Amino acid sequence: MSPFRFMNFLIALLMLMGASLACAQSTYWVATNGVDSPANGSEGSPWRTITYALDHVPDGSLILVKPGTYNGRIRIRGNFPNGVSVRSEVRYQARLRANETVLTAYESSEIRGIAIEGFDIAHSGAGAGALVIQIQDGSGAETHHITLEDNILHDSYNNDILKINNGASNITVRGNLFYNQNGSDEHIDINSVDGVIVEDNVFFNDFAASGRPIGNDTSSYIVVKDSNGNSDEYLGSRNVVIRRNVFLNWQGSSGSNFVLFGEDGTANHEAFDGLVENNLMLGNSANTMRAAFGVKGSRDIVFRANTVVGNLPSLAFAMRLNREGSNPVVSAISFHNNLWSDPTGTMEDFSDTPPADSQSITLRHNGYWNGGNALPTDAGEAVTISDDTEPFIGDPALPAQTSVNTPVWNPTLAQFDGGFSTIRETFIALVEAYGQPAANGIGIGQADPANMPADDILGRARDATPDLGAFERMGDVIFADGFEM
Repeated sequence: MSPFRFMNFLIALLMLMGASLACAQSTYWVATNGVDSPANGSEGSPWRTITYALDHVPDGSLILVKPGTYNGRIRIRGNFPNGVSVRSEVRYQARLRANETVLTAYESSEIRGIAIEGFDIAHSGAGAGALVIQIQDGSGAETHHITLEDNILHDSYNNDILKINNGASNITVRGNLFYNQNGSDEHIDINSVDGVIVEDNVFFNDFAASGRPIGNDTSSYIVVKDSNGNSDEYLGSRNVVIRRNVFLNWQGSSGSNFVLFGEDGTANHEAFDGLVENNLMLGNSANTMRAAFGVKGSRDIVFRANTVVGNLPSLAFAMRLNREGSNPVVSAISFHNNLWSDPTGTMEDFSDTPPADSQSITLRHNGYWNGGNALPTDAGEAVTISDDTEPFIGDPALPAQTSVNTPVWNPTLAQFDGGFSTIRETFIALVEAYGQPAANGIGIGQADPANMPADDILGRARDATPDLGAFERMGDVIFADGFEM
């Protein structure tokens, strides 16, 4: 090797060693047997608490939390422009518990750039204080760019599992698994905020699996609203995106929904500029819900490329659009390229939409099926199937919603019911088992590309001639004679 080439090789090697050293130096550890001081956060001398770690790591760090149970409130704080990740070193083996709010992200100074990944987070049991996780602006300080990813978020014994409220912004909730909130509250309450993304999650309830009674009193899985009027910088939640999620196993109130915009009857539009797309909503439960999707006193919401399928005992199969209290009229709500399918033929009411409560509602290019029975009609509603000038009526040939496993986490076996070791594996299995239409199903290659997301529920690019609903069959083209190519 020439001296010149050797020198280049040596420089490259030193740079690689330096990068590796920098990487090692930017990783810190927390453990149940650690101490916050005088430990240095190394693997051999870990800290005891996540809060102390966040107070002492530089921007760009990775905090690995070793397996074990961590009891007591954890304050998520710090200002990290480049981002800091707090990650369970072994997926779901670091358990965060408290008899109060387990994680809080609000302080008197700015909080930004923190990701919480791979934890099992829940209340410690009955009698806990309200909320499992709360993210909001602090006193005169913003909270923004916070990510919750790949966590098991479950069993609130008081109020919501996750509350994002009071001016928080740019919050991402990705790839988590939610189950078992408490009382007349939600899995996620999105309240007076800007820029929240909820994607790639699984939502369900299975109270018996947690040794809890089924009270049929819980509220929507996700609500987007504004309860506090002008008390913070936002009047109405805005720019909320709910996409590529799976909803199943309803055990809540007959007055609630999988997804609801607006709830509190305020005089302002409680939410606007919302997008609900590529979600799979399974009606596999015998418990009655209000409707899969609801809007109260909100405006400019798009519901597109979703698949709602199953018996779904409900007071309205597809939607409820209405006002409550002092709400303004619901307006500019659009439904495009969705599949609404009841293979049991028990769809009795498509919508609950009082004409005086809504205006400028668009229903176009959707698929409808009632198990071969007549589709419901009601001239007294503001939205009826006959309003769709480009309907696709027929069987989408979706799999039956029978023997659906609720993917409760089993810590002893370190797997979810159904035999899966990660949330993502669980998500994909549910989508492929219950959201994938057959090649000859109605709507294959029939969606309007102008009103479709670029991807499908699994994040795959859509074909040039996309399919109705959340799932895209790759490469299928169905001709008028029924043959597939």
